[in-house]
Amino acid sequence: MAVKGPYLGLWLEGHGFISDPISEKQMASDREKNRLTGRMRRYARVGGSMGTMAVRYGSGRLLGRETDRQALASDLRVALGGLKGPVMKVAQILSTIPDALPREFAAELSQLQAAAPSMGRAFVKRRMKAELGPGWQQHFTDFDFEAAAAASLGQVHKATGLNGTTLALKLQYPDMTSTVEADIRQLELLLALYHRRAPGIDTAQIKLELAERLREELDYRREARNMQLYSHMLADEPHVHVPVHVPELSTGRLLAMTWLEGRPLLSFVDQPQEVRDLIATNLFHAWYIPFHRYGVIHGDPHLGNYTATRDHDINLMDFGCIRVFPPVFVEGVITLYRALRHGDQDMAVHAYELWGFDNLTPEIIEVLNIWASFLYAPLLDDATRLINAAEKPGLYGADVAAKVHRELKRLGPVTPPRPFVLMDRAAVGLGGVFLHLQAKVNWFQLFQDLIEGFSVDDLAQRQRKALDLVGL
Repeated sequence: MAVKGPYLGLWLEGHGFISDPISEKQMASDREKNRLTGRMRRYARVGGSMGTMAVRYGSGRLLGRETDRQALASDLRVALGGLKGPVMKVAQILSTIPDALPREFAAELSQLQAAAPSMGRAFVKRRMKAELGPGWQQHFTDFDFEAAAAASLGQVHKATGLNGTTLALKLQYPDMTSTVEADIRQLELLLALYHRRAPGIDTAQIKLELAERLREELDYRREARNMQLYSHMLADEPHVHVPVHVPELSTGRLLAMTWLEGRPLLSFVDQPQEVRDLIATNLFHAWYIPFHRYGVIHGDPHLGNYTATRDHDINLMDFGCIRVFPPVFVEGVITLYRALRHGDQDMAVHAYELWGFDNLTPEIIEVLNIWASFLYAPLLDDATRLINAAEKPGLYGADVAAKVHRELKRLGPVTPPRPFVLMDRAAVGLGGVFLHLQAKVNWFQLFQDLIEGFSVDDLAQRQRKALDLVGL
């Protein structure tokens, strides 16, 4: 029997190919449960949208017309953006995997997280009433029903509190638990198909890592603690700003925080070089100080998660996708940097082992070094320069990744350790932001200032204190 369209995910689940790791106890305590009906609706929506795109493509082929792949890719991005939910992130992630998609599709889907269509006034009223009760408007002197920003799991509204403070209210879309679980199954299926096509890279750890991060993003109470963690880690950085959590107006699906005034980073691309360089330097500090001093990264560094002030400081806007690494992982990052700088192969092997790679042959190490040399190149060159010479920021690293992919496919299988998955994705995403700005900075000097006097024991102590402080 052929199983197609929106029912494929249900068939896979019913026949034991996909398991649900969320406990019954956890689901019972969740008032917007991972319901079968919710997942069925999600399969239908995703399957329907994708089916429409497939019909358009197939009709063109059947009638002898070669479908414009660029136009189709653009339409697919719009269709997925309208679906909401993590399927947008799944598509964006897929766009970063070499050879998983045609180049036109990868370029379009890499833009998905920058913006999404917002939901209307009636939706906002229902959701705010569900979170704060029938008299929810009494908590504000002003509330803007037009979303200031919209993304995959929710949208942000500007409001004024009773004390006059300007607020940002992040409101989660309804039934997101079911949506996330359905979309994780789509990710599982896509990665399984990709692994059959390209067995050189084992995707099991990729799936586990991304699924865990997606589930964490549903919990706005956890995101509030992440926000407080970043306030602590960046307390001594005057050019990076983090919102202040407002707990009395927050729930598990509504996150209230102070509003940070700023402009999108892309609005600065025509500014003088020194302005773009300053913004990039501040963004470098915002991302790398938490990692090298506390072992924490912002795992979703796309343009929509930052704004810049009139003084060119950086505002951090989203704290859903945060990854805490074992201190030894950060040690591996710095060890590999030193190995590449001094041409020490044994030290490079030690760094990969610290990350969790095993069964490394000399050939595989050589291939991994190609990718490492690409990522570390700006940090090894003591000169003012672009982060990379890529023509399109959305495809930053694509050519090198494709070359590495082909070699690992020939030599594999290779299993990327779980912590490596998000670190790799985040580093590429951040490089793309620097390319959009066309910033010219001495990345070497910035990095040297960060790692001077590095001690894995000191990092472990700082990390433990910081996590205890915010209850993580």
